[in-house]
Amino acid sequence: MKLRDELKLSVLRGMLSSFTNELVATKRKPSEKLSDEEVIAVIRRLAKQRKESIEQFRAGNREDLAGKEEAELAILEVYLPQMMSKEEILPIAKKKKNELNVTDKSKLGILLGAIMKDLKGRVDGNDVKEVVESLF
Repeated sequence: MKLRDELKLSVLRGMLSSFTNELVATKRKPSEKLSDEEVIAVIRRLAKQRKESIEQFRAGNREDLAGKEEAELAILEVYLPQMMSKEEILPIAKKKKNELNVTDKSKLGILLGAIMKDLKGRVDGNDVKEVVESLF
């Protein structure tokens, strides 16, 4: 507030209201606290909303609004844990493929689910999907 950074202040206030909304949605009192996993899930949801908005604004030739959303996304990403790269996911995916004895694409969903469960919160689902599909 003292820095007069209106954009960051707006994003942080929105994040706080999203935390309160999450508490209310889960039938808890607004004065209670969210767990770390719940907080990260809420911030991820906000970041995903910003990414979708950026795509929509770009499709509508509204670079001014897309730029604002990108700035908000950058602020949100500061509060998220670092995501694993595709190169880091690949050995885990190979190991899980051998563990589950997956030999064809018909069991792709089972493999994807197992990897996502193991790496919950540390990977992007689209990255995992690309890595797993490259194994076949």
